[in-house]
Amino acid sequence: MSVAANVAGCADVNDSSSVPEWASGCSKKSLIKECDCQYTAGGDAEAPAPDPASTTLATRVASAVPEATAAKPVESAPDAGSAAGGSCGAAKVDQLVGYGDGTTGGSGEPVVVKSCSELKSALKNSGVIHIDGQLSGCDIMEVPSDTTIAGIGANSGLTDSGFRIKKVSNVIVRNLNMHNPPKEMDLIDIESSTYIWIDHNVFSSEGITGDKDYFDGLLDAKRGSDFLTFSWNKFVDHWKASLIGHSDDNGSQDTGKLHVTYHHNYWSNINSRAPSIRFGTAHIYSSCYEDLPTSGVNSRMGAKVLVEATAFVNVKKSIITNLDSREDGFAVEKDNLFENSEPAITQEQEFTPPYEYTVDSADCICELVKAKAGTGVITA
Repeated sequence: MSVAANVAGCADVNDSSSVPEWASGCSKKSLIKECDCQYTAGGDAEAPAPDPASTTLATRVASAVPEATAAKPVESAPDAGSAAGGSCGAAKVDQLVGYGDGTTGGSGEPVVVKSCSELKSALKNSGVIHIDGQLSGCDIMEVPSDTTIAGIGANSGLTDSGFRIKKVSNVIVRNLNMHNPPKEMDLIDIESSTYIWIDHNVFSSEGITGDKDYFDGLLDAKRGSDFLTFSWNKFVDHWKASLIGHSDDNGSQDTGKLHVTYHHNYWSNINSRAPSIRFGTAHIYSSCYEDLPTSGVNSRMGAKVLVEATAFVNVKKSIITNLDSREDGFAVEKDNLFENSEPAITQEQEFTPPYEYTVDSADCICELVKAKAGTGVITA
């Protein structure tokens, strides 16, 4: 039976039905939800309204969604992207790549802020904001659509503060040193938002000590957020770093969304969630992981993850698909380096990222991102 016929057949399935022969690959507890997931390319949630400048990428994402079950690799979509490079330093350090492509941020003359009050005032409007210095105690601040926030130099950012990017689109955050969110909060919380680029920042807290729940995440995205790129960042000294999809019970909103690219990031002394992905589609490439005692990449609740050209050094459960959720995720690993770091992949489902990108080899990636990720590399 064709995929199109399977989609039509889904309408005849209910909770008391037996599993049809054509859906024998379905493994989720809810047959109806699994049927949607496997055969309608992402469930019944509405697709996000893309920014007009990014329609081409959104179309490519839709066309590149796999049509096969986990048992069969998926052929590349006709307009899917491809990887280039493979040497040290081949990727450009100041270029937006990935699912977040099309994000442009704010426009106009930059507003320079040197205090929390000035920053909060500037965030009342869209535009370009440059933070000069390390600001402390600003609490959680809402970021509007069409906004760029960037630090000046290598030592500008926030302490005991954070950003909430909620129900907006087209936001860029770059070159900030962000340390210690407010209690039980995130440094950056992305919720129900699209086209977000988080680039060349340092995210940290007090390390893997004390109460693991005192701080929440460093960089989280949830509730149907989509078209995200997180690049050239450093995630260090924290319990739970980066969560994509906040709940096993939020599939109706998250399925078919949460497309995120992580590339050229450095992860060190992180306990877990590096990242953790539910329901979404994540492409992780050319990154370095060092000294993660619990887990690294965690694919859950049917999420599809491709990890390539990445080095894992002393990372327990470096790539895992059956941790912390009631349903496994999918993961494919390609051209990675594992040193005292074993993956634990229970199921695979290949996909081709719908964009062109340049990888740097796993053999040299740690040296590269230690030097080129984080603050002080790009100019605001």
